[in-house]
Amino acid sequence: MSDLNNLTIAEARDKLRAGDTTAVELTEACLSAIDAADALGAFVHKTPEIALERAKAADARIQAGDAPAMCGIPVGIKDLFCTKGVASQAASGILEGFKPEYESTVSQKLADDGAVMLGKLNMDEFAMGSSNETSVYGNAVNPWRRGNDDAALTPGGSSGGSASAVAADLCLAATGTDTGGSIRQPAAFTGIVGLKPTYGRCSRWGIVAFASSLDQAGPMTKTVRDAAIMGTAMMGHDPKDSTSADLPVPDFEAMLTGDIKGKKIGIPAEYRMDGMPEEIEKLWHDGAEMLKDAGAEIVDITLPHTKYALPAYYVVAPAEASSNLARYDGVRYGHRAKLAQGDGIVQMYEKTRAEGFGPEVKRRVMIGTYVLSAGFYDAYYNRARKVRALIKKDFEDVFAAGVDAILTPATPSAAFGLGEMADADPVQMYLNDVFTVTVNLAGLPGISVPAGLDKQGLPLGLQLIGRPWEEGDLLNTAYALEAAAGFVSKPVKWW
Repeated sequence: MSDLNNLTIAEARDKLRAGDTTAVELTEACLSAIDAADALGAFVHKTPEIALERAKAADARIQAGDAPAMCGIPVGIKDLFCTKGVASQAASGILEGFKPEYESTVSQKLADDGAVMLGKLNMDEFAMGSSNETSVYGNAVNPWRRGNDDAALTPGGSSGGSASAVAADLCLAATGTDTGGSIRQPAAFTGIVGLKPTYGRCSRWGIVAFASSLDQAGPMTKTVRDAAIMGTAMMGHDPKDSTSADLPVPDFEAMLTGDIKGKKIGIPAEYRMDGMPEEIEKLWHDGAEMLKDAGAEIVDITLPHTKYALPAYYVVAPAEASSNLARYDGVRYGHRAKLAQGDGIVQMYEKTRAEGFGPEVKRRVMIGTYVLSAGFYDAYYNRARKVRALIKKDFEDVFAAGVDAILTPATPSAAFGLGEMADADPVQMYLNDVFTVTVNLAGLPGISVPAGLDKQGLPLGLQLIGRPWEEGDLLNTAYALEAAAGFVSKPVKWW
């Protein structure tokens, strides 16, 4: 059995250019790994025919000497991205049988660069969740285990299938989306790198919408260098997306020098939470020391409105979800309920939405509809928008004072067991996003870098938050942190 699927994007690119392997061989290695990993629940729509066809085309392109960095690289695509002629369900029953006639801009950009789509990846329904337990396909499972314990762990959410697939070497990289931490939290739980770009850097066109002012696509990869390579391919202006930024995308890989001498790294006091596990506290302290040893200046900063971020997020995001999900009515596409004699259009809407949406999506749609209703719009939604503006200003003030990046933990814990939080108060699950939602509310770039293991042998990640549009600088700081942390652990194969 070939172990080509264990390569990073950078290693595979160099081997492909040198003629040491072919895109077809690389793709076949990944397809074999995927077929042997059904226990992980990561891939939900496999596309081996498309993969091999694209791999052959990539080989021809590489031989012709006209190949971008992603050419021939096998990747997984989160089920939130519409892919032409391939099921794109957003892990929801309401989109059962939906095969779009168009391709999302991000997946099209990757295809144009010669990347090979292996299939669609599991996720939380409509990207609503932090544990990949709300999917119509069933749970995605973390390839990592606690010590000698066989309990299945969450890979995080909502991009749980993407994280699981990359960590288990089923693909060399994957696309994810991040509305409140859905790239960075699963990356931290599975020991991989997850980059959420600045809002507007990646086109949202063709990505099933959750909360339009927060959603942002990004790469999930094995290393920071790979995030730079894939990020360069994914980002760029798109006239089809009115929020897409018309800014040039630099070659992020070329910016990875590892030199962060003189950079100011902020440590926000407000992220020191009551009851934070000692291991997370120590990891954060060690991360700051590593950056200091690499020549950065560590400064204490304050982001005073942080404590309001989670409540503001859980007003804004469900409000936008309620509005975005109104289109799933059984009229145009996807699931339609069977109607009884005498049922009219209202009954069709009600029955279709009751059958098609899962409990978490229904909960958020109801919260969102409530906060947008006439009597509560000002009390909740408008107030949350004002808080959001204050959170954004906190970051602007810190960056204006000369801080280049902010270091925080990525998650409040290591991966927890599937089912462990299912019966708890939903707010307990929402608290998983405590370190990540501020970045989405402020529209900033953020990256999760694996930095160590907890005492049970599970990966822990650190988050770096950067200035808007300065992903290159952020990736370079992350590159220095990655080099200092020296994280090379992999999950022991059990699947």
